[in-house]
Amino acid sequence: QVQLVESGGGSVQPGGSLRLSCAASGRTFRNGAVGWFRQAPGKDREFVAAARWSGSTSRYSDSVRGRFSISRDNAKNTVYLQMNSLIAEDSAVYYCAATVRGLIFSSLSTSTLYEYWGQGTRVTVSS
Repeated sequence: QVQLVESGGGSVQPGGSLRLSCAASGRTFRNGAVGWFRQAPGKDREFVAAARWSGSTSRYSDSVRGRFSISRDNAKNTVYLQMNSLIAEDSAVYYCAATVRGLIFSSLSTSTLYEYWGQGTRVTVSS
């Protein structure tokens, strides 16, 4: 059974940093992609960042580019989202997603192409 388990969420002041982790078990996604999405109260789920599991291709939403960074640890089958310079608008539940598909760059942000999802971890940015 495939599982994605997120961790690392919490409360932080504006300007602070958090690192989210997503540990995958049950299979590897070496030829696929992993992504982070988020959903704030009353809003639709939105794309944050994604990357192909192999190689250096990554994509970011305009709202987080330059502040967030996605990375992977193949040995641990884990994906990370380093979030810096956090602002109140970053407050949301963050979800890790993975697919075995080899997505092209423009498709990395499409949530419906990811077949595996974690349970989410909450991030609150507030003073």
